[in-house]
Amino acid sequence: QAQLVESGGGLVQAGGSLRLSCAASGRTFSSAGMGWFRQAPGKEREFVAAITWSGGSTYYADSVKGRFTISRDNDKNTVYLKMNSLEPEDTALYYCAAGYGIGTMTRSRNPNEYDYWGLGTQVTVSS
Repeated sequence: QAQLVESGGGLVQAGGSLRLSCAASGRTFSSAGMGWFRQAPGKEREFVAAITWSGGSTYYADSVKGRFTISRDNDKNTVYLKMNSLEPEDTALYYCAAGYGIGTMTRSRNPNEYDYWGLGTQVTVSS
């Protein structure tokens, strides 16, 4: 069965960097758009970034634009989220998701457009 597994989270000081990975298995996700969402304690899940199946288009939340970069390697069935200049406000559980209708900013921001989800990886940024 299809499975998404996130890794790369951890504890980092403000201003530091992390790279999250999301490995897909069980089916080919090369034709799926991929997204990253995050959820902090007591807050709703929020969109972070997304990338279309070809990698030709990327979308970012305003709060991470210029600091985070999403990319994918379809040969490895893996999507990445490079996070630079991390802030305490970035502390959250980060989820990877895959959807077959992701092609616009509007759709990529909507969690309901995604068909598969990982269990998340924790990112904690200390001040």
